[in-house]
Amino acid sequence: MPQDIQTDVAIIGAGTAGLFAMKQARKAGKSVTIIDPGPLGTTCARVGCMPSKVALHAAHLWDQREEMAAYGAHGIEQLSLDRDAVWDRVSTMRDRFAGKTEANARKAMGDDLLEGPARFLEPTVLEVALPDGKQQVVRAQAVVIANGSRPIMPDWLAPLGDRVVTTDTLFDLKHLPDSVGVLGLGAIGLEMGLALSRLGVRVIGADIARFPAGISDPELGQQVVEQFSAEFPLWLGESAELSKEDDGIVMKTSQGREKVDMILASLGRRPNTDTLNLADAGFELNDKGQLQFDPATQQVQDLPVFIAGDVNGQRPLQHEAADEGTIAGFNAVRGITRFRRRTPLSIAFTHPDIAVVGARLEDLDPDETLTGTADGSGNGRSVILGAQSNLIRLHADAKTGRLRGASLMATHGEHLAHLLAWAIQRGETAQDLLAMPFYHPVVEEILPDALQEIVSQLPEKDDLPKGFLREA
Repeated sequence: MPQDIQTDVAIIGAGTAGLFAMKQARKAGKSVTIIDPGPLGTTCARVGCMPSKVALHAAHLWDQREEMAAYGAHGIEQLSLDRDAVWDRVSTMRDRFAGKTEANARKAMGDDLLEGPARFLEPTVLEVALPDGKQQVVRAQAVVIANGSRPIMPDWLAPLGDRVVTTDTLFDLKHLPDSVGVLGLGAIGLEMGLALSRLGVRVIGADIARFPAGISDPELGQQVVEQFSAEFPLWLGESAELSKEDDGIVMKTSQGREKVDMILASLGRRPNTDTLNLADAGFELNDKGQLQFDPATQQVQDLPVFIAGDVNGQRPLQHEAADEGTIAGFNAVRGITRFRRRTPLSIAFTHPDIAVVGARLEDLDPDETLTGTADGSGNGRSVILGAQSNLIRLHADAKTGRLRGASLMATHGEHLAHLLAWAIQRGETAQDLLAMPFYHPVVEEILPDALQEIVSQLPEKDDLPKGFLREA
């Protein structure tokens, strides 16, 4: 048995959250042991945000050929696509992102990296299974849990065998099938369904949710369904029955029956806490078997233990993992500080993009909320881009006009979403934003219409034109 390692901070997981926690511990001059069984390279770079965006970009390039024909390009019908070559390019780019991320992480961690799976013996005592079969005990003053998540794979999918892939294995395929059923139409499921469909794969999408991409606003949800069901069938609001046949898998709901070559299971991700021996080590778990923690501090109970990133099951996004890792690492070595979290921001890069910013509509009191809506039908830039279906929904406080949340589907919506997130975090009002400059013609010109609708419902304060201020 190797000699016990004594360290100030033990970090379980060398992904985004773990690496940011490591930076804070080192900045404080503390010793760090970071534990990870591999593969390194972060979920975002290996199987998440980066390879999916490469696939979407490739699909968008190919999808543009029909619009090119409308503008006078000839010979479009003679073009062909080698899907395997496309996917090889996607995989190559994925390996590039993941490889660079892994190399940078290994360089940053140096000798502080301990490779192997960890389990708790006590809240600050860990046991790591080393590659040589020996067990290494690590004793820490504080621990950061940041060992990520994995795709949900229900037992009822097991009989389908190798005809099922997850978002973690999709990019390892050497050959894209002719048809795919996407089970689960959250952001990543919808993104990959659209990417595959635009590359010529026949796609069938199914989800028990009423709307895709986690949308709860019914007006936006209906617009999204109308937009993307034109590209592949969206069977929503009920479970799909699956049955295996010799030459494929049959998907069936009340909305249709289709046979596909493969199923992409995109049913969300589960935290990797179940591998850590938490209950036996003395941690209190909730009814879902997960740790309870304070999102403002990332602290678990009142222990010198912190949890950050996808493993806490709260905001499974790369930028949130970076923030949570920073908070966890800071509090692990400097005492407990409560941090104000940034405005929530989620984007699906579906072209047009879908985004939800700030408070969600269902979490706002309808009696205290004003909503402004605007679409792309009268927006010149949207018309040029063929994006008349653009739709923006803004939610503001009924008394002050302070912006609380927004949801949208828009071409270049990723940029609009950021502007709105910054405005919400700064406490801007609809009146403030209406007084901002808007260039012509840009997609952002949709905003004044939605803002005007909100401002028109607020009590009049003077007779100035809306959006204009007196010179100071």
